[in-house]
Amino acid sequence: MMSGPFDLKGKVAAVTGASSGIGREICLALAAAGDVATQGGRAAAIVADLSDHHNTDAVAAALSEPFGAPDILVNAAGVNHREPWNAVTPKTWDAALSLNLAIPFFLGRSLVLPMMERGWGKIINIASLQSERAFPNSIPYGASKGGVAQLTRAMAEAWSAKGVGGNAIAPGFFPTELTAPVFANPDIAQANAARTAIGRNGELRDLRGLAVFLAAPASDYITGQVIFIDGGFTAK
Repeated sequence: MMSGPFDLKGKVAAVTGASSGIGREICLALAAAGDVATQGGRAAAIVADLSDHHNTDAVAAALSEPFGAPDILVNAAGVNHREPWNAVTPKTWDAALSLNLAIPFFLGRSLVLPMMERGWGKIINIASLQSERAFPNSIPYGASKGGVAQLTRAMAEAWSAKGVGGNAIAPGFFPTELTAPVFANPDIAQANAARTAIGRNGELRDLRGLAVFLAAPASDYITGQVIFIDGGFTAK
């Protein structure tokens, strides 16, 4: 049971990409902090097309319909086509930049006004190691995640004075559907683990504490930050 600065009871949280991977784990963490299962809280699943950032007003309306406008938005939906530089097409470039970068801005903009009116809200973006470092076969993904880091700072500059905090979680190597090609090769997975200070790759449960912290009142004076949760990968 959580209380005080980490208590999310009575808050409405919307998480994109919540059907799998990091989005699903953050959804479970926020649900636990809000006592969704044990104290009569409620949850809803919304099916939405996030491939087109021109559609975000309709998505925002669908997210607000079950319980009212969200207090917390987590932009966890993402894509990485893992193409070599000479195989990238305008279509795959646009798909990565739209879902990974444009959707977090336009969906956030569609949902931020009710947060401002209440004087409190949280937007959590998902950045990446590639927000700062380059990896092979990931030029569109890296460009989009570098953009997410700056987008997070820009959101904070625009909205924090009205009570809406904007921060980003930058995960290291975690086993998800998106990183399945990395973890499918035990040698690569072990090499990544060896590059961390801790000596292992991430487990999805490692994300829970930071997600709740950034969504809760405990982080009210933290905004515009990209926080790496990578076992010390970026420290070495």
